[in-house]
Amino acid sequence: MNLVYADEQGNLFDHPDWIGLGRSGDMVVELMEDELIPLPEGATLVGLPYTRPIGIHAASGEIRPLPGDVQAVGALLPQGFTRLNIPSYVKTDKTQVLPLFGYSAVVWKDGGFYVAAHKTDDPQRWNPLNCDPQELSLQVDRLLAKYPENRLYKHLSNCALGYECLTASNTFLQRWEGAVPVSYSCNAGCFGCISEQPEDSAFPAPQTRMDFKPTVSEIVDIMMEHLITPDSIISFGQGCEGEPSTQAKIIIEAMREVRSRTSLGHININTNAGLTDHIRGIVDAGLSLMRVSTISALDDHYNAYYKPRGYTLANVEKSLRYAADKGVYTSINYLIFPGVTDREEEIEAMLGFVKRTGLRFIQMRNLNIDPESYLSLIPKAQGEIYGMKQMLEIFADEVPDVVIGSYTHVPPAAVR
Repeated sequence: MNLVYADEQGNLFDHPDWIGLGRSGDMVVELMEDELIPLPEGATLVGLPYTRPIGIHAASGEIRPLPGDVQAVGALLPQGFTRLNIPSYVKTDKTQVLPLFGYSAVVWKDGGFYVAAHKTDDPQRWNPLNCDPQELSLQVDRLLAKYPENRLYKHLSNCALGYECLTASNTFLQRWEGAVPVSYSCNAGCFGCISEQPEDSAFPAPQTRMDFKPTVSEIVDIMMEHLITPDSIISFGQGCEGEPSTQAKIIIEAMREVRSRTSLGHININTNAGLTDHIRGIVDAGLSLMRVSTISALDDHYNAYYKPRGYTLANVEKSLRYAADKGVYTSINYLIFPGVTDREEEIEAMLGFVKRTGLRFIQMRNLNIDPESYLSLIPKAQGEIYGMKQMLEIFADEVPDVVIGSYTHVPPAAVR
């Protein structure tokens, strides 16, 4: 397992005299053979600025940084793959923070790149190669011409063509899961928010949040264009917006109008589910799928990351329970981080949360964050750290009826 590194120009190398390592939280760890898979199609290798990789010098057996003007390297995994370790490195400038990506440990072995990851879902639909740029451009032009006054389509065209967002692209390609953002405001101040950061934040937001309130008719246009097959999914709550349930009134009106015209497809909301009364109204209007973002089932950890405004984790649990009782197919968008999510206390708390809420599906999502900033924010570990691979096995054993995956699926036919 040769250590992989990059030079200052971004060229990648493997070092035959150094063994690559990984990290679990702030601990340097050995990478196990059964944790490594070939670099998946669609993955990206990136240099980590202001770092030096840590490895084992094979001749001496010492664990130390690789000397020279070099950078650590991480893999950015496509949807469907859960990282098991982050790259092992030391920062050369502790004042610098890494861009908001989910970095995975990578090594060179058997003539190729390998990453510390587990295939959690079928990545095919979310492979960027399945989005033909020419076809996408044609479909963007077609729908913009058909709805020239619809600000949502104009907003989503930038998401699709500028940010290369696959959910936005699906909206124009009229396939799979499409996006219908609705909210410019939020009731949380997430530490790693990708669409809005405080002016004094060390993290530049990688994309721009929508800055207008859409009308019901603008929302209905998009929903009706997308809900054209039984398996179509249209989703409120995207990375380019705040919390969708803050706009519950227009969501409910749009849903009722759409359901008066068609019963095709599924309506989903990606939400923090803190506004329980709003969520109840949305559920009652005909919601079929709900995915709730969470990072922990422990209050102190949850609050440190989400900084909720006017709600608690107990509200989130109530919202999930209500939706499940009404026949909504519920899931969580579980933001995971090696050395944190696999702590004993985190696993126990999440298993209890899953059982109490009647959850059907856990979507494992690699947390996009600067590791040092995140670890300094949250509580320290209280119990044993099991490792991500064992954590996945524990979930499979303890809640066997709960699906483990990575992105929203069409629910079983029994669900409304």
